[in-house]
Amino acid sequence: MNVDLHHHGDRDVAPGLVDLAVNVRLPAPPPWLADTIAGSLHELGRYPDAAPAVEAIAARHGVDASSVLPTAGGAEAFTLVARGVRTARPVVVHPQFTEPEAALAAAGHDVGRCVLSRATGFRLDPRPFAAGGEHAGADLVVVGNPTNPTGVLHRASDLRSLRAPGRLVVVDEAFMDAVPGETQSVIGPDLDGLLVVRSLTKTWGLAGLRAGYVVGDPAVVAALKAVQPPWSVSSPAVVATVACLSERAVAEAEAGAMTIAVDREVLVRELEAVGLRTAAPSDAPFVLVDTSPLGAASVRADLAALGFAVRRGETFPGLGPTWVRLAVRDPETSRSVAAAFAELGRLRRVA
Repeated sequence: MNVDLHHHGDRDVAPGLVDLAVNVRLPAPPPWLADTIAGSLHELGRYPDAAPAVEAIAARHGVDASSVLPTAGGAEAFTLVARGVRTARPVVVHPQFTEPEAALAAAGHDVGRCVLSRATGFRLDPRPFAAGGEHAGADLVVVGNPTNPTGVLHRASDLRSLRAPGRLVVVDEAFMDAVPGETQSVIGPDLDGLLVVRSLTKTWGLAGLRAGYVVGDPAVVAALKAVQPPWSVSSPAVVATVACLSERAVAEAEAGAMTIAVDREVLVRELEAVGLRTAAPSDAPFVLVDTSPLGAASVRADLAALGFAVRRGETFPGLGPTWVRLAVRDPETSRSVAAAFAELGRLRRVA
């Protein structure tokens, strides 16, 4: 199935709509972070030095500096993987963030897909990647955790079990800092055959700044560094990375993750009250909903007429037009969008 792999949630937003399509938690960085970034602007006349960010990332995760690389957001990391990692049989686990496949395809790779099923709750089954399995020959596997758009948090043990001689496992943990305790992260002492992609843009309202990093196998990190353009990470992004990985910021992110968990329960409950269920239990700051009880057509245009922007599902391999992804917002917003779904159901029944 051909889908627009370059479609992202920002394209589903329009002026005047309540934005449930984009997963950035804050409309702008908190004042203390904004002030820190602003303080770096006087250094824009000098080329950026990523060393402080490298040191902060290594300290945050308790790994050697050779295992980390700052990037211009998580998306750049996937381009670096596509260009810097030798692969003959890459496989992307879907439905998930589509940029990894798009980057691999743009680099000339023939990308295989492992499409997870709603019947299994979109949960990863490592068996197709084991000896004798459909994807046993994969030398590069990309999987999200928690996965965008399903919100499923896979077991770290299952992800580590994907490793095999000659195979690199890339885990997109862009939303892991929205999981209380960051449970099931694969970052740890054993990074052999692993590469983890992290983003700072979602939790800290930095989508326009582009701040992220990778943690992983030192040999792979070195290969990515070799193809990364010079001065790829700007001075403000370096400063933001250091600030967002400080003890204060980590504690603040953890508190935010707890709030997200509570607010997500409200959203799920309000949706269930109007006859809609999430595709799977979500551990992310968003939920995936199948709106087929409201009909076979997409609900996006009708929801927009009622004032809400949601992320379309049909551009995720394995999903279709009745699927929509909703960002977790405050309880009042959740009640309002649930009421909009109820009104939409009423209007469609009348029609």
